[in-house]
Amino acid sequence: MGSESKKKEIVSYLLAQKTLVTPLFLQKLSNEQELEAIYQKVQANEQVSTILSDSTAESSVDSDFATKSRVKILFSYSTPPKKRTIQDFIDYYNARYKALEKILQNRQELTSLTSIGRLIGKTDRETVSVIGMIKDKQVTKNNNIIFEIEDPTGSIKALASKNKPNIWAKGNDLIYDEVIGLTGTTGNNIIFANNIILPEIPVITELKKAPDEAYAIVLADFHVGSKEFMEPELQKFLSWIRGESGNDEQKSLAKKIKYVFVIGDLVSGVGIYPKQENDLLIDDVYAQFEKCAEYLKQIPAHIPILICPGNHDPGRISEPQPPIPEEYAKPLYDMPNTLMVSNPALINIHSSKNFSGFDILMYHGFSFDEYAAQIPSIRSSGGYDRGDLIMKFLMQRRHLAPSHTSTLHIPDSNQDHLVVDKIPDFFLTGHIHKTSVANYRNVTMICASCWEGKTAFQEKVGHNPEPCRVPIINLQTRAIKIMRF
Repeated sequence: MGSESKKKEIVSYLLAQKTLVTPLFLQKLSNEQELEAIYQKVQANEQVSTILSDSTAESSVDSDFATKSRVKILFSYSTPPKKRTIQDFIDYYNARYKALEKILQNRQELTSLTSIGRLIGKTDRETVSVIGMIKDKQVTKNNNIIFEIEDPTGSIKALASKNKPNIWAKGNDLIYDEVIGLTGTTGNNIIFANNIILPEIPVITELKKAPDEAYAIVLADFHVGSKEFMEPELQKFLSWIRGESGNDEQKSLAKKIKYVFVIGDLVSGVGIYPKQENDLLIDDVYAQFEKCAEYLKQIPAHIPILICPGNHDPGRISEPQPPIPEEYAKPLYDMPNTLMVSNPALINIHSSKNFSGFDILMYHGFSFDEYAAQIPSIRSSGGYDRGDLIMKFLMQRRHLAPSHTSTLHIPDSNQDHLVVDKIPDFFLTGHIHKTSVANYRNVTMICASCWEGKTAFQEKVGHNPEPCRVPIINLQTRAIKIMRF
């Protein structure tokens, strides 16, 4: 096995043990002797503490910096690339179905569940409950909604009547490939819907708050390299976070920043959309990252910067998206306080002896385009301008890209990593270049702003950016302040 394959296997093993992999540790793996020694221990399934007990201990992947900054990586995708087959896609959707079915089975509304296969051919009217994946949907000439759902045993049509406004509204927002629960009355190979049940997140009665005063910042979409990149405004922000500008209250606030999240699209990239070269000031992606690192280095080094990729960043854009490859972003990896994670990623911050910390779901938001345009209730309420509604839509479905066409997928035959299995305290996104802040069932949802003016391409697709706004989270009160730069 070659050195690169061994490195990937080591990193995958450590991340599976929920152990943070730092740039310093990755550099250690460049030493052939250390690489071989660690690889042999991984092959023997030894404990992480044993793997790090030799000369590599000084560069422990569970780094001192991460420990001191109270950051834990709960999930960051790192599975090595491999050839995918049709069977992988089949297994992937079966895994998604089973994960969401398990969530729905806990819903009180879905009692006496039956399989769809048992309903085929039945003509007697009876009340039934089923779980299925949306296969098709259409609006009839009478303005009723007919949709087809399937489970592993078969498929059946269902009708949401216009005479039941609440059910009709839910049916109108259904999207292909999402998994729902359904109660209704059977007819001749059809279910007349009485209720449509989404996987949802349970009602959390208590809003978790930190015992001490500390702040986190959410950034996204720098698009370094773009002609529309707003460097003067970013420099104002960097001056503020260093405590060099602002009034006394603002300077005091800057000193209490403990975490910075960057939710993708650090650079503008190259060849991302047709004729993008006309919009670029820096047309080399390596130079774009060098410039980006120059800015991020101005953030005080004691503050951890957690970075996930976006669709403009180089590397694989299929989701789940691995961390930005070091090949392109080495200047960022060389920084002592950057923590590079996947898209999506789940991070725990600010835990202490008597506090469990906050679980932070990071997702850039590439799937948002489809839901802004295709979901009637979102489209009619503002589309791209309503990031809060898009985030709520995804939380209700417990999936970050429920429709297959909303993003590029990498099928994992064992698990769908876009399922929101663990309910986060914070859901952080970007992509649409406009800040939204909302609370849904005590999940704080924040869509970050951008640092790029409106391009011709954004004009074409209907983006209305509101750049240079920085959401600042008070972890003690959960209040969110938005500063404009």
